[in-house]
Amino acid sequence: MYLCIDLKSFYASVECIERGLDPYKANLIVADLSRTEKTICLAASPAIKALGVSSRCRVFEIPKNIKYIAATPRMALYMEYSARIYSVYLKYISKEDIHVYSVDEVFIDVTDYLTMYQMSAKELGIMIMDDIVATTGITATCGIGTNMYLAKIALDITAKHVDDHIGYLTEELFCETLWDYRPLTDFWRIGPGTAKRLESIGIFTMRQIAMADEDMLYKMFGVDAELLIDHAWGVEPTLISDIKTYSPTSNSITSGQVLDRDYAHDEGRLIVKEMTDLLCLDLVARECVTESITLHIGYSNALKMAPAHGSTRLPFPTSSARIIVEAVEKLYDKIKDKNFPMRRAFVYFNKIVPEGYEQYNMFVDPEDLKKEHNMQKAIIDIKSKYGKNAILKGMNLEEGAKTIERNAQIGGHRSGEE
Repeated sequence: MYLCIDLKSFYASVECIERGLDPYKANLIVADLSRTEKTICLAASPAIKALGVSSRCRVFEIPKNIKYIAATPRMALYMEYSARIYSVYLKYISKEDIHVYSVDEVFIDVTDYLTMYQMSAKELGIMIMDDIVATTGITATCGIGTNMYLAKIALDITAKHVDDHIGYLTEELFCETLWDYRPLTDFWRIGPGTAKRLESIGIFTMRQIAMADEDMLYKMFGVDAELLIDHAWGVEPTLISDIKTYSPTSNSITSGQVLDRDYAHDEGRLIVKEMTDLLCLDLVARECVTESITLHIGYSNALKMAPAHGSTRLPFPTSSARIIVEAVEKLYDKIKDKNFPMRRAFVYFNKIVPEGYEQYNMFVDPEDLKKEHNMQKAIIDIKSKYGKNAILKGMNLEEGAKTIERNAQIGGHRSGEE
C-alpha cells in the first residue's frame, strides 16, 4: 500500500503563510515581475485558482479585474519548508520507505506500518497530513494505491472528485472507474505527444489501450509500450526499494538556461562558455570525466526556427575546462547560424565515468592537466567556503555574462538570499 502526498500550491502557500494570509482566501501568485509580463507564474494560491487563473500561466494572462499579490520566488525558503516537512515524514516512516519525487511531492510505502500503527492507509495519511499542517501551516492532499502508479493517479485524478480530497485506487477500482476517463493527458506519463499518436489510431481511453493489439503498440512506442500497457491495467511492478537500488548504466550532467533577451552570436558563445566552465567544476567535484559533449541552441522566439543541435567527442575522457571549453566553442560555431540570435542554450556532458578512466594522448602534457585539475579543486573549495561568487573568471564580468546572476539562483529562480 502506497501514499502519494502532494503539498497544495506549495510555493504560493509558503508565501501566504509567511505573510500571515490564508491561501484559500488570498489571491497570490509566485512570479518574478522584474523579468517581463511574459514570465511564467511558478505557483498560484488556491483562492486565485478558483477564479480561473492557472498555476502555470503567464502574468499577462491574468484578467485585469483580478487584484493579486505577486511574490518574488524564494527558492531557498521553499527548500527550507520542504526539509521541515520531510522531517515530519521521518517521525512516522523510515527514509528507506520514502521516495522524494519533487520538492512538494513524495511516495511512501506504508505496507509494513499499518499493523504497527493499527491504522488504515487513509488514517495514517490523515495523521501525517495533519502533522504537516500543524508544523508548517501547509495543506497536503493524498492519493492511496496498491502500487505507486495507482497512488499517483489517485492523487492526480480521483482526489479531485471526493470531498476529503483523498483518493484511493486498487487495480480493480482503476478499471471500474477510470478506464473510460478523458483526457488521457491527465494520466501520469502520458503527455500531449503520446496522446496525439494514440488518437491517430483511434485510441482515446485507458480501456482502449488495454484492449489494443500489443504488437501495434510496440511498433509505435518501442519498449515504452510495456509501461503504457501496464498502466492501462493499473499495474506498476516497480517498488521504492527498486528505485533506491537503481544504478544507471550511463550518466550525464547538463546545464541549460532560457535567456531574458535575444543574444547575438558572440554574446551567445560567452553564455555557452560560462555554462561549460561551471559544468567542468561540477565534473571535478564529482571526481568524474566526460567523453563527449552535446550542445542544443534555441533561436529567438520571433524566428520560429528549428533549434541547432550537435555533439562532439573529446580527444580523451577529461574534466579539463581548457580542453572542454575549446571543444564546445568549436561546436557552437559549427552548428549555430551566426546571423540569428540565440534565446536558449543547453550543454550536456555525456558518458560520465570516474576519474580512473581518464587517459592522455601524445599532444597534451599530463603535468599541465594535473596543475589545472588542482586549480579547479581549489576554486571549488573557495566557492564552497565563501559562496559561488567568491571567485570569478574575467569572462564572468563581461557584458551579457550570466554566471554571477545564476549563482544567486536555485533551479533557475531567485533563491531569495541575494
